Amino acid sequence: MSAQSDGSRKGSLTIDVLIPAIDKDIATLPLVIDSLRRHVQHRIGTIYIVSPQSTGIRRLCANKKCTFIDEKTVLPITKKHIHYGTTRWDRSGWLYQQLLKMNGDKISKSSFFLIIDADTILIRPHTFRKDGKTIFYYRSWSQPEYFRTYRKLMGVKAPSPKSFVTHYMLFEKARLTQLKQVIEARHGKPWYNAIIQSIDQKKQFGFSEYETYANYLYSNQPTRMILRKSLNKALHSRASSLSQKQLDVLAKSYRSLSFHQRKVYQLASKTKIESSVK
Repeated sequence: MSAQSDGSRKGSLTIDVLIPAIDKDIATLPLVIDSLRRHVQHRIGTIYIVSPQSTGIRRLCANKKCTFIDEKTVLPITKKHIHYGTTRWDRSGWLYQQLLKMNGDKISKSSFFLIIDADTILIRPHTFRKDGKTIFYYRSWSQPEYFRTYRKLMGVKAPSPKSFVTHYMLFEKARLTQLKQVIEARHGKPWYNAIIQSIDQKKQFGFSEYETYANYLYSNQPTRMILRKSLNKALHSRASSLSQKQLDVLAKSYRSLSFHQRKVYQLASKTKIESSVK
């Protein structure tokens, strides 16, 4: 997968990119970065890799001209402050990564920043802003707990008829900041504590940063959102094993590929949206 120079991109909008990552993502991360530089149809300012201290990821950042951010500097809390799990499973790190994304407005220098998961590559051109509106990619199924937590946080049902959990999303700094202020005002505590305490600790998949942010926008100004099908395909092979020819074939049907390595995601994909909990 070849990278294209950011400087050749037309248009005046410059966006930053934020990618939370850990060492297991090192094999896929270079392909993610290359796909962004090739397929994002906006100028890219800085690509931030948010990670625990890692020699491998620091080296990758230097090679790919990205900026390394120590995850411990992003929030007032760290993973050790989160206890989300049972004797059979532990989702503390998964939740912590979502909270890191929710504080991306404290990292990005641009008014808009794209968050993308470290296991997802774009295989078609992507535009995220058009005519003053933000483009959101959606899918048809989600996790019921995402909407239960949203209702606890916001006091209302999530209004969107679609799911926004599609592994990447453009955030507007001002609107993200506003969302967190609304959560804090309603609960009388820091937004991250409100989220942690709103989750049913006995249920997996208790919160989604993508679902929460997009539904907040949808509840206020749906006319400023453009919805497009995500057309994402989950694969369980190695990203590096795909040839350019195979990627070109897949691009005829899909916009992006996600290379999930954990069985929990394979099980999650079988869960359909339950509109009754919205």
